[in-house]
Amino acid sequence: MRIIQSVAEVRPEDRGASAAMGNFDGVHRGHRSVIDLARRDGVPLGVVTFEPHPRQVFAPDAPPFRLMNAASRAHRLERIGVDTLFALPFDRALAGLEAEAFARDVLAEGLGLSHVVVGEDFRFGKARGGDVEALERFGRRYGFEVTAAPMLAGETAAGETARVSSTAIREALTEGHPETAAEMLGHWHRIDGVVAHGDARGRDLGFPTANMALDGLLLPKFGVYAVEVRVLTGPHAGTYGGAASLGVRPTFGVNAPNLETYLFDFSGDLYGAEISVALVSYLRDELKFDGIEPLIAQMHADCDLAKARLAEKRDPA
Repeated sequence: MRIIQSVAEVRPEDRGASAAMGNFDGVHRGHRSVIDLARRDGVPLGVVTFEPHPRQVFAPDAPPFRLMNAASRAHRLERIGVDTLFALPFDRALAGLEAEAFARDVLAEGLGLSHVVVGEDFRFGKARGGDVEALERFGRRYGFEVTAAPMLAGETAAGETARVSSTAIREALTEGHPETAAEMLGHWHRIDGVVAHGDARGRDLGFPTANMALDGLLLPKFGVYAVEVRVLTGPHAGTYGGAASLGVRPTFGVNAPNLETYLFDFSGDLYGAEISVALVSYLRDELKFDGIEPLIAQMHADCDLAKARLAEKRDPA
């Protein structure tokens, strides 16, 4: 997949793509329905998205909310067959473009798109002044076709029907319902990153863990999860089951949130390796233990339960 990070990088052969446009945080089932409508025989499949996420520009002090970082999003888009990712830099200058100027200068003249697919609630341009009807009008004027994709519906943890959206997925994860999130995503929610050095407490306890920072990402509900781990780089590349603790480790004082993952049937050094941890099932809340022995006993129980849950689950992808 070719990644284009500015209009200046567009080559003649990049022009003419049929592209889905949006933020695509999580690349959930609704996003994929938009992307699927952009697929056309003999035409490059593109995605137009923005980096950083507009919310990071307009609300920089808001709590972390992203389901995936830019690299993880690009990896997911490549896996579903996107040929060209137009990852446009988002700033106040771009946000200040009038809707018609954005359609003309960016979509038509800058990227040279032949077809643009958006969700039916898509808004664009200065003060979100443009809607799908306006985009269709500008498309006729500047030479690109427009398709509006209907919103998909999914089931919440309470059994209610709701729109499949990044917001609904965030709510499911923060409430400790990764299965509900996976139903809307179409795949398990994954946290990707590089294994960093920690305090080595897990190794001392007999449960060596791969530690990952959570900077800039949505924090799912703190607690212990059954996980599937993909080791993406290094000599131990492969897929492993595991149990992971996501939180602040209250037994050991005040700590920044992170993800500590124990891989079953694994022996080796993962420092510096890129891994992808899928949250498969929520096992229990994060607890503060009065001593090491009860903590170790609970970790054994957590691992037994995680293995049982993993045996029951099938990747929704």
